[in-house]
Amino acid sequence: MGKLLLFDFSANDDWSAWEIENDVVMGGNSTAKLESSAGGNAVFTGSVSLENNGGFASLQAHFPSKNIKGYKKALILLKGDGKTYQFRMKSNLKDRASYIYTFKTTGDWQTVEVPLKEMEPVFRGRKLDLPNFSADSIQEIRFLIGNKKAEDFRLEIDKIELE
Repeated sequence: MGKLLLFDFSANDDWSAWEIENDVVMGGNSTAKLESSAGGNAVFTGSVSLENNGGFASLQAHFPSKNIKGYKKALILLKGDGKTYQFRMKSNLKDRASYIYTFKTTGDWQTVEVPLKEMEPVFRGRKLDLPNFSADSIQEIRFLIGNKKAEDFRLEIDKIELE
């Protein structure tokens, strides 16, 4: 079983599945945008604000259900700014729970390895009393920054695959 490519920004011109979703959905004030780097990678930048009970910015992609049976981990090639981010997955868009894995960026290019079975179920910032991720399919992947502080951020993403 080889790798399953979920998205390669530098090799794909159609980013229409990707959209920004910030805390403005709850009245917050955070801002974010998605741009292309000179090398064709995704650059997710913005500013997290704690005003009006806000405090997060995210970049998400929805897609028809993908079979991920047998895959053990996500591999994400990215370059962050030294800050902490979350990688999130949903097996079904109707699910309340997102399964999250928190990782720290180094400021250099790195491959973040996300063991799928370590992804924890969370809803609106609260861990749910459910088992960790074990689904055979996914419909959403998301990057989120929400470190309970006002901060600017920059995350450059090349590709996301499962192994």
